[in-house]
Amino acid sequence: MNATQQLHDLGQSIWLDNVSPALLTSAALSRYIRELAVTGLTSNPATFDHAIQSGGSYDDAIGRMVREGKSGEPLFFELALEDTRQTADLFRPIHDATDGVDGWVSLDVSPLLADHTTATVLAAAQLHARAQRANLFIKIPGNAAGIAAIEETIFAGVPVNVTLLFSREHYIAAAEAYMRGIERRIAAGLDPVVASVASIFVSRWDVAVTDEISDQVRNGLGIAIAMRTYKAYRDLLASKRWQQLAAAGARPQRLLWASTGSKDPATSDTLYVEALAAPDTINTMPEKTLLAFADHGQVKGNMPIDGGYAEAVLAEFTREGVNDEVLAADLQRRGTTALAESWRQLMSSIAARSELLTQGRP
Repeated sequence: MNATQQLHDLGQSIWLDNVSPALLTSAALSRYIRELAVTGLTSNPATFDHAIQSGGSYDDAIGRMVREGKSGEPLFFELALEDTRQTADLFRPIHDATDGVDGWVSLDVSPLLADHTTATVLAAAQLHARAQRANLFIKIPGNAAGIAAIEETIFAGVPVNVTLLFSREHYIAAAEAYMRGIERRIAAGLDPVVASVASIFVSRWDVAVTDEISDQVRNGLGIAIAMRTYKAYRDLLASKRWQQLAAAGARPQRLLWASTGSKDPATSDTLYVEALAAPDTINTMPEKTLLAFADHGQVKGNMPIDGGYAEAVLAEFTREGVNDEVLAADLQRRGTTALAESWRQLMSSIAARSELLTQGRP
């Protein structure tokens, strides 16, 4: 049994953080589902941009949409929805077999809406309706405007992948927004089952402090933050508030580990996957990390539900001058800015590719 199957058997879902026509047409994704226990998929503007810049994969679709008069965001969403529907259909048997717990794909609203609650809620509802796929999460950032949008979107019955969460406090804010949305649905006599995941970004913590800390604690901050957050997740599921919602038929918002590829070439390429093994969670991995873990990764046991050594490690980082509360806010701001920049780059790549195809140059 390979390591990915062991992780799946432990109770953690493995999702791939990548999407492209090549992944679908080459049957690679079907093989990952069959052989590596992949049960879902996330995407982001950077993965689409890479596929477009690589050339060829989207040319026929882009050319057709340009001829239809589409450009910019409208063209991209047509492109993304085509991929999303195909991918969602591939995962639909898993979604059905797990009664909606697994088998999800995700698609971002425009990151340019990150500070606009009402526009985000509207965009999320429109995207989900256009996709016509029950197993689609709409990705909404967990910043201040996003938290308000998450509550409204859940209340509207649209499944949400809360993205750009970096700390326990960020996670709790997202979880409470989810619960408020469910509580409002129950009060209104609506179905309490609306799926959601809360995505905690892990490796970016270590990248942010790599030049400020000693070698003894290098690559330990992200894992400690994740352990602290996992304790909060378990505490919330045991809380009276959640138990009342569960009794009414609601399902938990699952915790998802994002940014789990190792960025430090001096450390193990499976570091975060091995450290973040935990039941009732999701790990969304870049393709390179997935293949590395399948090849030589090890499942060494479950993350402790009581936080383990997290606070001791975080105290050591405090002694080294790292203020995790300040850094969490900074990482979220930077992440929101970077996502918007990635989106603008994607729009630029689409425009450039459209121009080349219009001129008859592939």
